[in-house]
Amino acid sequence: MELRGYADRSPVTFNTNVDKWPEIFIDPPGRQFEILKSKYIDKEQGRIPLPKNAQELWSHHKYSVMARDYNLYKEIGKKVSEDSNSDLDELAELFVNVLRQRPGDKSMRNTLQHMWGYVSDYEKVTGKELNNIDQITLLKEIRKRSIDNNVEYLIRSTALGELMVWLERTET
Repeated sequence: MELRGYADRSPVTFNTNVDKWPEIFIDPPGRQFEILKSKYIDKEQGRIPLPKNAQELWSHHKYSVMARDYNLYKEIGKKVSEDSNSDLDELAELFVNVLRQRPGDKSMRNTLQHMWGYVSDYEKVTGKELNNIDQITLLKEIRKRSIDNNVEYLIRSTALGELMVWLERTET
């Protein structure tokens, strides 16, 4: 909500029903895109536009996947680049299941450093200084610089929003 410019006043926290995810979908993730597509006719889409193909869906989720499993990140990236007809529905369901996993500390740090590369030109920070910044502060700075400098590639990334939930959860 913060990235949309809204103050989140929800009493529901991420710690509610920790690690309990529904086993079935009312509508599978791929079908949800079709439902949303019909709702967004003649309306402005949000920060992350509805994907038109597997490549767009992958570009939105790649850092979220990287934060959990670097080998899977490489595997999916290769598959999507080689097969322009990758199944959007299958990929969407895979991403939902991957994003339900808690990112590891080292993979989270690695992912944030990759994302930092897109915004680091706006102010020089040495590698040593970067390693001394806590992950929440680093992600907040990446978010701020992405928006301030209109770094569309990162703005459209699910990682800008969803990774913060996991980081804040580990602090409490």
